Amino acid sequence: MHFHRALPAIAVLSLALAACQGETPPAEPVAPASAPADPAAPVPVGDQPDAHVPPATAMGTNVPEIVDGVVTFQGFGPAMFGSEAEQVRMAWGNDLGDAAPSEPGGCYYLSPPPLGTTRYDIGFMIEGDRFSRVDVGNDGYTAPGGGKVGMDRAEIERLYADRVEAAPHKYVEGAQTLRVTDPEGGTSALVFETDAGGRVTGWRIGVPPQVDYVERCG
Repeated sequence: MHFHRALPAIAVLSLALAACQGETPPAEPVAPASAPADPAAPVPVGDQPDAHVPPATAMGTNVPEIVDGVVTFQGFGPAMFGSEAEQVRMAWGNDLGDAAPSEPGGCYYLSPPPLGTTRYDIGFMIEGDRFSRVDVGNDGYTAPGGGKVGMDRAEIERLYADRVEAAPHKYVEGAQTLRVTDPEGGTSALVFETDAGGRVTGWRIGVPPQVDYVERCG
């Protein structure tokens, strides 16, 4: 009888000893000697410019969207109206084509060539060997004062209150031109063109008489 009563105690003791032998403290984790170091987190392409490609700037990028404020009543970035064509090229910062006047001092445009199917819809008029006008047909550019392609006439009149001179378009029936004067009293002007429904299809800014050429360079 004593033998049978001792069995549970021995069994319990055996189980306890087995448990103690199995519960060894965990060792400090050690990285394998041959394991490579974790690679650095990848940097987004836009945050790591290619060494062979200069970073884009407000005046140096061939994309339709350009930083607001680059087109002003004074010109395009650092290229003022009245400056030479080379200054316009430098202000843009990328390819503006190789156009030239058909005769000395004639009118022509510097324009970025298309990139694939993308057109930039911006051109820089040169006449008399001087920069005189910017033409924009792209809603990524904002005119001084806030006007953009796609706005309606009511919005233009609200933005340029008491400064809009409306006139019928010379060639498009029902369309209009909305001419805005420089608020600083300068000679340059901003002209919006609308379609027959009153929607802005393009705008130009520059000095007279070039800014008022309906046929561009004719």
